[in-house]
Amino acid sequence: MLSNIVVVGGSVAGVQALETLRAAGYDGRLTLVGADPELPYNPTPLSKELLIGEMEEDEVRLITEEELADLQVDLHLGTPAQSLDLTSRKLRVGTSHLPYDGLIIATGSQAVRPRGWFDLDGVHTLRTLDDARRIKEAMSTGSPSVVVVGAGFIGCEIAAAARHFGLDVTLVEAAPSALQRAVRPDLAEPVVRLHRANGVRVTCGVGVARLLGTERVDKVELTDGTVLDADLVVVGIGAVPATGWLADSGLAVDDGVVTDATLRTSAPGVHAVGDAARWPRPGTHETIRVEHWTNAREQARRAALNLLDPGAAEPYTGVPYVWSDQFGQRFQLAGTARAEHVHFLDGSPEEESYLAVLGDGDKVVGAVGFGGSPRQFNRARRLVAGGASWPETVGRDT
Repeated sequence: MLSNIVVVGGSVAGVQALETLRAAGYDGRLTLVGADPELPYNPTPLSKELLIGEMEEDEVRLITEEELADLQVDLHLGTPAQSLDLTSRKLRVGTSHLPYDGLIIATGSQAVRPRGWFDLDGVHTLRTLDDARRIKEAMSTGSPSVVVVGAGFIGCEIAAAARHFGLDVTLVEAAPSALQRAVRPDLAEPVVRLHRANGVRVTCGVGVARLLGTERVDKVELTDGTVLDADLVVVGIGAVPATGWLADSGLAVDDGVVTDATLRTSAPGVHAVGDAARWPRPGTHETIRVEHWTNAREQARRAALNLLDPGAAEPYTGVPYVWSDQFGQRFQLAGTARAEHVHFLDGSPEEESYLAVLGDGDKVVGAVGFGGSPRQFNRARRLVAGGASWPETVGRDT
């Protein structure tokens, strides 16, 4: 019987784990360890509603001090976990060693920061609430020229926010197309068109050679020799799992803490979830790591229940889902877009909106939508979750 559970990570997954444990009847000691000094918050609006002022900080909080008190959570915020001793079952946090008999790792991910770039003022990443505050202040003070490096979801959202403030903005992507980690080029093209129509200069296939300036950035030199004016640079070129503190722990770590299908790690009583976890993709022989809000919440719930009752542990079978709002349009992806076949249920990439399903073998494995009806996308998402027959799905629509 567990009596002392520690959750590491004041994240979406961390808060969901706390709430699930108490809702399931766990009445032992419960501790939350978080590197961020802030009360846990939802990171999703940071590059969208919060950045442009449509939401206030209180609205992005996941949980209040009063709610944490009601859950009887012992808080260690602003004190990152430093190491893990699996033999003694203790976690080093600052000068303290916290014992546990159950542990959920939900430390999330951290932004990739190219060496030397951040020696200059005016260069930012966007991962935390404090990051969002700094970028919002920079965008709303004067009329800075903005260069966003990386045309993934975060980069595209930040570029859209910069145009909300009426700023001059260039979006630079080293890959041949935007959103390359998520979808193939033709499916991303409507997003690029939308940005250009709203005044964003989009440059793909060209990387950043260096940032120029003395104490503060003032220019960005690209690999083709182009030099861009830049008073503000926001870097969104990916993230890595926040697992450095586990380097000498003995846990299996490989671009994320490796787990089995039930989210259990290589050590007894230890589970990993969210951005920090790598788990087997259902129905395949591969493992994946997903950096999306819905995945973090769903995994945390399943891991918490499995931790409390290992004999009845169930595999995590959730379908990854991500959405991105830009210039009033929503891009959505469920499952995977890396698939052999694509079939458009509505529209096409040449039009203002589209809805596509993707198939591998004889199953529907993904759905991608831009604009269009939320109800239609949810229907396609259910096809992915149910592993619908590809021939039948395509046949019904033709």
